[in-house]
Amino acid sequence: MKSLPNILLATGGLTALALLAPPAVAQDATSNMSFFVTSTNPGKGADLGGLEGADAHCQQLAKAAGAGGREWVAYLSTQGENAVNARDRIGSGPWVNAKGVEIAKDVKTLHTEQVNINKETALTEKGEQISGVGDQTNLHDMLTGSQPDGTAFAAGEDRTCNNWTSSTEGAAMLGHHDRRGREPGINSWNSAHPSRGGCGTEALKSTGGGGLLYCFARN
Repeated sequence: MKSLPNILLATGGLTALALLAPPAVAQDATSNMSFFVTSTNPGKGADLGGLEGADAHCQQLAKAAGAGGREWVAYLSTQGENAVNARDRIGSGPWVNAKGVEIAKDVKTLHTEQVNINKETALTEKGEQISGVGDQTNLHDMLTGSQPDGTAFAAGEDRTCNNWTSSTEGAAMLGHHDRRGREPGINSWNSAHPSRGGCGTEALKSTGGGGLLYCFARN
């Protein structure tokens, strides 16, 4: 029979190991993540290397966060011949953030007022919040190139920075991840206002953005 001190010692050792072990719930939430806001821009403003480059950026960030076992795509539309709708790229849902909180159960819900995207839920792949209106640095402008229902704009006036290949001239439609705007009614997560003054990093900063975008895991 083990003595009481030995039992306590063994129990204490197990307790110490338990304290050192990483929280299983947090790990599970990250591995099951299916939605995030990019923590960084690839470095060229709205020039993401087209949809292919944007998807690769999403995939790379997801992999670094431990969720690279899924197919990740950027929530972006394109214009012109063979235009692509952002809503058609992202699968059928549901989608959850890095904390396991559901953003939307399906594509329809994602594009209604029932969508659960705001400053507290639109987290990065690391599970961190992005600054928005009221913070020292406002980064709430998200690149989408999309109309409120997630569809592409007609050809003509640029709303996608030349289909995500320009870091100079052009404009991109932006959404607000915190769903807050400077004018009444301008609070959509995916279609709030176009960028002003071009597609470069500095131009995007001028309206409150950092060239960030939404990434979804496609089922």
